[in-house]
Amino acid sequence: MAAINKSIYEKFIIESADGSRNVDISAGVVAFTYFENIFSPTLTARAIIVNTGNTIVGLDGKMQTVYNGLPIRGGERVLIKIAGNSSINEGLDFSDTPSRYFHVGSITNVLIDEGTETFTLNLVSRETITNETVRVGKKFPTSQKISDSVKNILKNYVKTEKDIIVDQTQNPYGFIGNMKKPFTLITWLASKSVPGKGASKDSSAGFLFYETIYGFNFRSIDNLIEEDPFEKDYVFTPGIVNTEDPERDFKILRYGINRNQDLIAKLERGAYSSQRYYINPVSFKPNISVFKSSDYLKSNGMSQLGSKTIDLPSIDEKSDKTLGDLPTRIFVGMLDVGTVEEDASDEGWNSPSKLNADPAKIHAQSMMRYNQLFTQVLEITVPLNSKLTAGNIIRCEFPLTGDTKRKEPDPETSGLYMIKELAHYFDAKGSYSKLKLVRDSFGRKW
Repeated sequence: MAAINKSIYEKFIIESADGSRNVDISAGVVAFTYFENIFSPTLTARAIIVNTGNTIVGLDGKMQTVYNGLPIRGGERVLIKIAGNSSINEGLDFSDTPSRYFHVGSITNVLIDEGTETFTLNLVSRETITNETVRVGKKFPTSQKISDSVKNILKNYVKTEKDIIVDQTQNPYGFIGNMKKPFTLITWLASKSVPGKGASKDSSAGFLFYETIYGFNFRSIDNLIEEDPFEKDYVFTPGIVNTEDPERDFKILRYGINRNQDLIAKLERGAYSSQRYYINPVSFKPNISVFKSSDYLKSNGMSQLGSKTIDLPSIDEKSDKTLGDLPTRIFVGMLDVGTVEEDASDEGWNSPSKLNADPAKIHAQSMMRYNQLFTQVLEITVPLNSKLTAGNIIRCEFPLTGDTKRKEPDPETSGLYMIKELAHYFDAKGSYSKLKLVRDSFGRKW
C-alpha cells in the first residue's frame, strides 16, 4: 500500500445534538479534509456529503435524507475514523473518546435535486464552542509566569481533556482577564512570552498557540526551530512518481514558492528597526528606545532554519547605513506600573522591580520573530503523511533550475522549513497532504 492510495472511512457517524439519534454516513462522504495551523487555536475539518435519501427515520416516522431526517442544524457530534493505508499513515481516529469528537460548526452549500442532496459540513473541535460560551474575569498576579497562566486558562476555563504542551516561560506577567474569551487571552499572551527552560536567557520573545491531533500547544518559536526535523527528507523529482520506488511516500509531488522576502511589508511593520515611546503613567516620564533586529541577532545568536540572514540594501548610495538602521515604525504606549498589585505604593511605582514586564523589549522581539518567520514561504503537495503536524520541522530538497541530472540541490531553496499549515485530503482519487512551509532565513542548512 502507498500513502497516496485512497483511504477507507471506517466510521463517519453523526449524532443529533441531544444524543438520541445517530447515523453512519460513511458511504456518502465524497471528500474529507483535515486542517492544522500554527496560528489556529483549534482543529477544523470539512466534509462533502452526498445523500440519496431513505437513510434515517425522521421525526415524523418516515424515511428521509440525513440532512432533514436527523436533522442537521449545527452542534451535532461527528465521530470519524479513517484507516491507515501505509507505514507512515496510522490513520486518523476522532472516535475513540468524546473529547476528540468533531462538532458541526456550520452547514453550507446545501443542494437538493431530484431526491439527491449535497451539503458541506464545516467541523470544529469541541473547545471552539466552549471558547464562545465562557469569559475570563480573573486577575492573574505579576508573580505568576505566563506559562502557568496559560495552563490555568486551558484547564479551568476551556476545561479541555486533551494533552497540553506548554513551554515554560522565564517572564512572569500580571493581567486581568477583562471578560475576554480564553483563546483571545492566550493568543495575546503568546506575543508577550519569552522562553525559559531549555533556552538561553536572551531567547527571543514570541510564542505560538495552536492545536494538533495530539492536543494543545503553547510553544516558543525558538524551541520549535531547535527541535529535530522529521525522520525522512522530502525530495522533489520531476515526473510521475514510480509506485515501485521504496521512497515514493517521501516525494514532493508539486511545489510553488509563494513569497521570497517581502521587504516593503516588513519595513511597514518595523520588523528591522522600530522606535518606541512608552509613558510612565505615574511620573509621566517617557521611556524611549530603538530596537534593531540586526544588533539583536548578532548579540543573541538566535537559532534559525536557514544558513544565512538577509543583507539589507543601503539607505542611499552615499550612506554606509542600511535600511535596518533606521526605525520605520513608531509605537506609542503606556508602561504597566503597579496596576495589578494590591500592595503597590506611590513610592515603589517608579522602581524597575514594579514594572510589569518590559513591553518595549518584548514587543520588539516578538514582532521581529513573527515577521522573520515568513521570510520564505512555499507550498508543497506530498503523499498523505498522518505523522506530520503543524509546527514540525521538515527537510526539503529541490533541484537547481535546469539541472536535469539533479547533481546538486538548490542551495537557496533547499533546507529546513517549519510547517505553518497542514491539510490532509481524502477523496475518490486518493490521499495526499498539502503543506504550507515557512522559514526565517535563506540557504540550505543540513
